[in-house]
Amino acid sequence: MHRDTWSSTALIVGALTGIFALVLHPTGHDMLTGADRARQTSLSVWVHSVAIAGVPLTFIGLLGLWRRLEKSDLATAAVVLFGFAGVGVLSAAVASGFISTPLTQRILASEGTARDGYHALLMLSGLMNQGFAKVHTVAAAAAILLWSVALLRTPLPWRGAGMIGVIIGCGVLIGFFSGALRMDVHGFGIITFAQSFWMIWVAVLLWRGDRHAAMAGSPASVSGTRATPAGV
Repeated sequence: MHRDTWSSTALIVGALTGIFALVLHPTGHDMLTGADRARQTSLSVWVHSVAIAGVPLTFIGLLGLWRRLEKSDLATAAVVLFGFAGVGVLSAAVASGFISTPLTQRILASEGTARDGYHALLMLSGLMNQGFAKVHTVAAAAAILLWSVALLRTPLPWRGAGMIGVIIGCGVLIGFFSGALRMDVHGFGIITFAQSFWMIWVAVLLWRGDRHAAMAGSPASVSGTRATPAGV
C-alpha cells in the first residue's frame, strides 16, 4: 500500500495546483492596465510554473488508480487519454505564462506599429491557449468518464466515485460540445473545480485502500475475503 500513499499524495497536490492556478491567475487586463502591472506579470509566471509542475504529479497519481483497477482496458484507455489532456494543459500554460506574459511586457514598452504587432501576437497566443485548453477539456473529461465506468464495477465506496465521475465526465462533454460551457474564466473554473473534486475523492480512497475490499475481478472479490489487488 506504500505506492498508493504516494499516488494519493501526488494526485491531491496535482489537483490543488490546478485550483491554485485558477484562483490566483491574473487577467490580461491586470497586466496591461492594472495599477501593479509588474507584480501581476511576475505572479503570472509563478502561477503557470506551479500549474505546469502539477501536470506530472497528477499523472503519477492517476497511475496509482490505474494499478488499483488492475490495469484494465478501460483504465489503460483512460491513462492514454489523460496523457493527451496533460499535453494540452501543459501547452496552454506555456502559451499563457511564458508567451503571453512577455508579450504584454513588450506591448507596454513599445509604441506605434511595433505595439500593434505585439498586440496581434498576443491575440495569436490567446488563441493557442484556447485551442490547447479545449484539447485538455475533452480528453480529461473522456478519461474521467472511462475511469468512472471502470469504478462502477467495483465495491463501495469506489462505486460512489464512479457515479460522480460519470456525471462530471458526461456533463463536461455535453456542456462543451453543446456550446453551453465556454473556455472563459468561469467555464474553465467550473471544469477545474469539478475535476479536482473527483481527483481528490479518488486520492482519499487510494490512501484508505487498505481499509476497503479488493477491486472487482480479484480473487478476494470473488471469494469474499480481503486481499490486495494485483499490481499494488
